[in-house]
Amino acid sequence: MAKTAIAYKEKMKEISVFSLICSCLYPETRKNLMGDFEDLDIKPINKRASGQSFEVILKPTSPVSDAAHCITTPPKREVSLEDIQKKLEAAEDRRKSQEAQVLRALAEKRDHERDVLMKAMEENSNFSRMAEEKLQVKMVQIEENRQAYLAAIMDRLQEKERHAQEVRRNKELKEVSVKA
Repeated sequence: MAKTAIAYKEKMKEISVFSLICSCLYPETRKNLMGDFEDLDIKPINKRASGQSFEVILKPTSPVSDAAHCITTPPKREVSLEDIQKKLEAAEDRRKSQEAQVLRALAEKRDHERDVLMKAMEENSNFSRMAEEKLQVKMVQIEENRQAYLAAIMDRLQEKERHAQEVRRNKELKEVSVKA
């Protein structure tokens, strides 16, 4: 399969786009062009009303042509000690830069957490202070109401006591006047 793909790529390199377009427009040229390639077969398909279509078929490669399609790797460039040192220094700089960036991000996160914690503590303190002030006001109000209630009860008791004394005095006067 790989050899077929390589052969197809090689043939497609040989056929320029211009010649492919020309072969679509001028069928007689296409017939002449197709005679040049033994392992590539192009069949026209006349199923479209809008234009022409073609089917490209690759023929299996022969063992003789394998040597011709062998691709050699480009020669490797010699790497000097200076190049290696430069690459290592660049990698070290990138590592240090990335490490510094991570440390900055962590410091910013820590600062943000500290700010949030301080704000929460301040809000908690404010809430506690406000709750204590409200409680103090409420306790003062309760004490004032209690004192007023007790004073009202004492007034009523004193009034009842005066009334009871008056009733006793009137009763005594009545009994003294009845006896006399």
